[in-house]
Amino acid sequence: MGILLLTKSVFTIMIGFLSAIVLGLVLIPFLKRKKIGQRISIYVGDTHKKKEGTPTMGGLIFVLPTIIATIALVLTNKLELTPNLIIILFVFIGYAFIGFLDDFLSIKKKNNEGLSTYQKLFLQLIIALVFFYLYMENGGKTSLVSSTLGINIEMGWFYGVFLLFILIGASNAVNLTDGLDGLAGGLSAISFIAFGLISIAVGFEEIGLFTFILVGGLMGFLIFNTHPAKIFMGDTGSLALGAVMAAIAILTHREITLLVVASVFVVETLSVILQVVWMFLFHKKLFLMTPLHHHFEKIGWSETDIVKLFWVVGLILTMAGVYFGVWL
Repeated sequence: MGILLLTKSVFTIMIGFLSAIVLGLVLIPFLKRKKIGQRISIYVGDTHKKKEGTPTMGGLIFVLPTIIATIALVLTNKLELTPNLIIILFVFIGYAFIGFLDDFLSIKKKNNEGLSTYQKLFLQLIIALVFFYLYMENGGKTSLVSSTLGINIEMGWFYGVFLLFILIGASNAVNLTDGLDGLAGGLSAISFIAFGLISIAVGFEEIGLFTFILVGGLMGFLIFNTHPAKIFMGDTGSLALGAVMAAIAILTHREITLLVVASVFVVETLSVILQVVWMFLFHKKLFLMTPLHHHFEKIGWSETDIVKLFWVVGLILTMAGVYFGVWL
């Protein structure tokens, strides 16, 4: 990475960071005045009940600055508006809108039931299909390649199904992980640092700089979201983060690297799937509660210790992912 590109990267991180802090200082008091607070599930235990009423839709704190800063840099010719960047923005805005709609309906109904599962999946699928169309129109490849594993598989039309699975799966994986103060935000920031470095290293500078703006926004958001959280991310943020992470992995042809960088999200999702399968087969629980972070709570771990453990594991796997995605 040259000095100029390094300077650009630091500059974009600072833009995202400072913008998120300013927006957070304005947004949180506004949401409190409007009584836009999170309803806490009765199943997560008494330690979470005291969080009842904490402002939600906090994803706006990093979503809006990332979008605005990206557009501003494009208009000032500091960032090239490529087809890839347009696709990234489309996915980011689209999934953020789905999450915002879900959060808004939850607040309006005064419960945790916003969009139904089928409604949410349908909207996610529509955006994923448009993403695939734009990807193919932009000359996207339909082969799965990994020189490390010796993989070079031409998937043809089935790559479209594979792409939809990755996009929707990643989006919901981050959503499932968003259950403890700072957990999903911190893990996402760590993962996006990896994809920012990978994107620039393999020749996608515009994606890398977008990613670093988002990293800055997430760092600013974490000032308000770490324990005790002053605001929750909500689906507004979690759906957008997972989807854009998957989109970046696809556009940089690092789909397998995504599994390494986002391993904690994958494990959290697998814990939910395993719990359902185990209950169906053996009529008893495999974990005390899922996603996995709630299992650790049930066995007596403190919320902050769980978050720190998951962050450390995420950081180790992210470093492995950078090595895997760039040098191998």
